[in-house]
Amino acid sequence: MSEHAESAADFTFDTFAPSTDAVPNASEALAVVDRPSEALMLQSSQQLPATADTATPAHVVAPEPSVIEVAAEAPLGMWQRMGREVIAGLQTLVSAAVYATLIVTFGVQVARVDGLSMAPTLEDHDRLIVNKLVYELGDPRPGDIVMLYYPLNPDKMFVKRVIAREGDTVRIVDGRVYVNDVPLHDDYVPAEFRSHDDWGPQVIQQGYYFVMGDHRNNSSDSRHWGPVPKKYIVGKVKVRWWPLQDARIF
Repeated sequence: MSEHAESAADFTFDTFAPSTDAVPNASEALAVVDRPSEALMLQSSQQLPATADTATPAHVVAPEPSVIEVAAEAPLGMWQRMGREVIAGLQTLVSAAVYATLIVTFGVQVARVDGLSMAPTLEDHDRLIVNKLVYELGDPRPGDIVMLYYPLNPDKMFVKRVIAREGDTVRIVDGRVYVNDVPLHDDYVPAEFRSHDDWGPQVIQQGYYFVMGDHRNNSSDSRHWGPVPKKYIVGKVKVRWWPLQDARIF
């Protein structure tokens, strides 16, 4: 009887006796009730074990750019370089255009021969370079091949040879030219290109020049429309650059 009772008592104790690890003592329970925020902290600390991240301070590392970001930056740099190159090219073209304009306006001009009035010295469609600056610094001289405005229609331009200048007396007898009664040395004119006309004598007035084509029997020149004022003489023909096989400096 007594053994059964003890066994019963032992059984009852083992079943209902609370574990000291699971239930806090009375003072701890009171503290938990009085301070609910600390109770939550206590509960969290009891439920979550400490890890390496929480135990040691975190080391912040800046993220490296992704492959996509790097790939996006490369085209941008390429476009920037291309933009700079385009701008540099445009600046070069503008500078070249300005220089060309200045050269054409004040220095040289490219011209093309239309017709045969200067044959055989110049042929039809020859390309020339005309020095426009030379007569800003000096005056045309007999023998110069010049480009000039056609006095009867300044919209047109001719190429002729200067025969006489202001103050000279010009006379033509049977196609033979005399300047101040001296026969003109014009062996650049072939016999078949000579004319047989008569003209003058005439004194060339101040600021004017007497011009003729080398193809004397196929040229409209000062024999027909008179001497040319200096202001109508554009420049001196310096180079024939086309055709290349006939290139020549005058």
